Amino acid sequence: MRPRGWSEWTAAVLLGTLVVFGTLSAVWLSRYAVIVHRLTRGVGDTMFYSADGRPWFRLDEQRHDALLTDIAPDLQHAVVAVEDRRFYRHPGIDPIGLVRAAVRDVRSRGRVEGGSTLTQQLARTLFLSNVRSYGRKVKEAAIALLIETQLQKSQILELYLNRVYLSAGVYGVETMSEHLYRKPAKTLTLPEAALVAGLIRAPSTLSPWSNYEGALERSHLVLSQMRAQGFITRQQEEAARRVQPRIQPYRQPGDAKAAWAKDFLRQQFRNEFGGDHPPEWQVHTSFRPSLQDAAERAVAGGIERLRRPGLEAALVAIDPSTGDILAMVGGADYLRSTFNRAVRSRRQPGSAFKPFVYAAALEKGYSPVSVLSNLQKISAPLDPEWNPRNAHGEQLDQMTLREALLESNNAAAANLQQEVSTRAVLRVANDAGLSGLPDVPSLALGTGVVSPLDLTSAFTVFPGGGQVARPRGIVTVLDASGFQVLDRPVEREQIVSPEVAFQMTSMLRDVVDRGTAATARAWGVRGPVAGKTGTTDEYRDAWFVGYSTAVVAGVWVGFDQPAPIARDAYAARVAVPIWAEFMKRAARELPMREFEIPSTLRPEELCSVSYLRPVDECPTYTEYFKDGDKVPSELCPIHKGSLKQQARRAIEGFFRTLGGKIAGIFKR
Repeated sequence: MRPRGWSEWTAAVLLGTLVVFGTLSAVWLSRYAVIVHRLTRGVGDTMFYSADGRPWFRLDEQRHDALLTDIAPDLQHAVVAVEDRRFYRHPGIDPIGLVRAAVRDVRSRGRVEGGSTLTQQLARTLFLSNVRSYGRKVKEAAIALLIETQLQKSQILELYLNRVYLSAGVYGVETMSEHLYRKPAKTLTLPEAALVAGLIRAPSTLSPWSNYEGALERSHLVLSQMRAQGFITRQQEEAARRVQPRIQPYRQPGDAKAAWAKDFLRQQFRNEFGGDHPPEWQVHTSFRPSLQDAAERAVAGGIERLRRPGLEAALVAIDPSTGDILAMVGGADYLRSTFNRAVRSRRQPGSAFKPFVYAAALEKGYSPVSVLSNLQKISAPLDPEWNPRNAHGEQLDQMTLREALLESNNAAAANLQQEVSTRAVLRVANDAGLSGLPDVPSLALGTGVVSPLDLTSAFTVFPGGGQVARPRGIVTVLDASGFQVLDRPVEREQIVSPEVAFQMTSMLRDVVDRGTAATARAWGVRGPVAGKTGTTDEYRDAWFVGYSTAVVAGVWVGFDQPAPIARDAYAARVAVPIWAEFMKRAARELPMREFEIPSTLRPEELCSVSYLRPVDECPTYTEYFKDGDKVPSELCPIHKGSLKQQARRAIEGFFRTLGGKIAGIFKR
């Protein structure tokens, strides 16, 4: 048998390629044939499901479908005239239109005309993305042919008119008619119908609410096309041109329940799949409607208590084990402002940033009872006159880390940043998801800017055993055939050790139990929780990010244009009550458990006042030390002990004094 030549090998490869391509094409076509057949019973909508697997809301809750017989004939004719004049004569693709578009594109050396039929536009809207590519155009044409073989022209036009995007988040002519004219589509006059039809080509640019003159000019082109194609007479066109349709103000949806969460999820979906509405898709989300309701009630109650006109608030709740966003509130009143402050607003976190400074220090070998000294002389290396001020003015000369965080001491935080290096603090913060922060001495005081979502997500590192959980709102997406087109797995990254994470949680529990966030207990929060307050200069921003083992919740309160919230508007008075109200409701669904203690930590009983070895009358607590941490050996000098303890304390004091004198001799 003679060996094959190059021509035979080439032919074999081409044949194999054709077979594979043909097989894949046949599979693809058969799959879409089934999907298209479902259109004969009407178009469903993309449905979003809550975390418990129950249907929650549709992608377009505003859209109201209408039968073709309930849509004004003038509107039907206007759309056909301006978008696809040969609609009733072509089989789904229009060769004449394609040639005309290609010629114009060549002459202009760019893409100026699409050539897509109504059926192709419908195919793209229902099944494909908006990405411009030759591959998409081929798929679009193939699906259009399938649609034409299984649906009548009237069915295609009805589906198109109910699905077409017409600006300002409005889909479908019935919904647009209600928004623009406050009446159903079947009652539209010729000038009103022409205005609506003219929006299809450039809905964002020609939105009547922002560019009425442009929309009106486009409607005149629609009228001329209708006359040229015999839908109206010259007299009807001239009469319609003399009319300027009166439009109504844009009307926000009346139901604002869970609107922040729904808007966020819709935008996440559109970022992934474009702005169109695939039929019968399923989007499984991480949100829990009961917690969403609790978050909205907590924010509304907090804003009402403060009684400050224009005051805003945001709340984000995240599962620290998965990063699942459980609830999100982006403002005080959705009907007043749809701006989502939970995601888009970036403000200084103040002292709520300090835990990342302390985490960097613990990673460097500090312990919660390491002592910071010379705190009355803290300044910036490049700015000797800079001095961090504390809220109440007083400043001790030395403090332990635990005590400093408990009191939210600014000098201690600034000193700690200098000791461990700004680079180390930035690394921990950046790894936690807080990027773009400034390399400045005041970083420890929270002078960078963050969003509530980012800061809340960053805090998952502490209950998460040192792993930060990246936030996710959409978990999976299934198309109409049940195929999984998106899978967003849990994404966690170890950025500090489990020992450091627990030490931070231990210190942040103190903040809630007897520190700046103690008002949380007064508001009725029980069980093991931890967190940190943050108040910026002149009380412009109030923060609290706190957590249990089951949920991390962050709250921000302030004005959109930074201004003092009120006199003495500390986070403990402004943000903590909102957080407490949410956490009390959340605990009914997500019970709090004790934080897990890493087996590598060594427990030691210390005095809760001096942070030294306790004597008989000391109030005590358990401190946890990791390998390499220095454990205090001195006895507490504050409380009264036994005679033996007092004698030991006197001897220790004598030798400390003697050692200090000897050291002073050598310094001379």
